[in-house]
Amino acid sequence: MPDDMTTQQETPSSSTTTTRHVTLDLIRKRSEHNESLVSNLEEIALHQEELTSIGPVIGQTCGKTLRILLLQSNVISSMNFNDANDSLKY
Repeated sequence: MPDDMTTQQETPSSSTTTTRHVTLDLIRKRSEHNESLVSNLEEIALHQEELTSIGPVIGQTCGKTLRILLLQSNVISSMNFNDANDSLKY
């Protein structure tokens, strides 16, 4: 078991996959056009981040204002938005 917070799982082909979640740092990094402010963020693009899970951090940080969430080219198996999905349009 790894010591860090990242979960690793063995696949049948013997390769190791890493579980990647949306973090506040990732949201800030991708919100540069909004001066890295997340509380009033309306759109965010999280393309090609190899995300496997969308956790509650989106709802906790920008859930009331977020309207567009772009997630192309990820391998998402679970989504947990809490209240964010009420404002999402696309």
